[in-house]
Amino acid sequence: MTPFPGFTSSETFTQVPDSFIQMMNEVEDVAELKVTLYAIWRIEHMEGNFRGLGEGDFDAAALGLDVKEIRRGLSKAVERQTLLKSEKEANVFYFLNSPRGRLSADAFAKGQVKPSSSSYVPNKSNLFKLYEENIGALTPLLADMLKEAEQNYPSAWFEEAIEIAVSRNIRNWKYVEAILARWKENGKDERRDSQDSVQDAKRYTDGEFSEFFKRD
Repeated sequence: MTPFPGFTSSETFTQVPDSFIQMMNEVEDVAELKVTLYAIWRIEHMEGNFRGLGEGDFDAAALGLDVKEIRRGLSKAVERQTLLKSEKEANVFYFLNSPRGRLSADAFAKGQVKPSSSSYVPNKSNLFKLYEENIGALTPLLADMLKEAEQNYPSAWFEEAIEIAVSRNIRNWKYVEAILARWKENGKDERRDSQDSVQDAKRYTDGEFSEFFKRD
């Protein structure tokens, strides 16, 4: 067994429903467990109105399963109803049995939505998730601004800068960006603890960047 090097602060994390964790002891087939967790992970990284997976979307190499095992796992997940199977003509897709998944499965079966090959985002930005979880919903303009920021600043800085914004209850991207710009211009002492950073942040609201700051 190859030792796992550990999780990092820059990677994305996938939410797993509490109810699934509570029922895991009932899942005896490893194929069912793998395809269910894979579906939860991949659907979490999809954007757009259509969030369903075809059989071919389950990566055999990543799962360590062959096609027969994937089909068996899907069949058992559908039987347990953690996944929903929806068909339209010759097309078959699998959806999570969640409120949104049930609506999507029904809409697909009725021909109201169609699968989109561009809806899957395998490397969804961690900055996007940090923003959504701590500041608010993304708009197309904000998404473009975040993408540009990812090119200009080290990824390790974003979490701390957003933490400062949240601690001061200034949930505003311009505020976060001003902190990042100051760190880039003057250097960032990685040895400072979070309390020092929070105190230091006051300078950003009262100084040259004050025009950008609006308490939402």
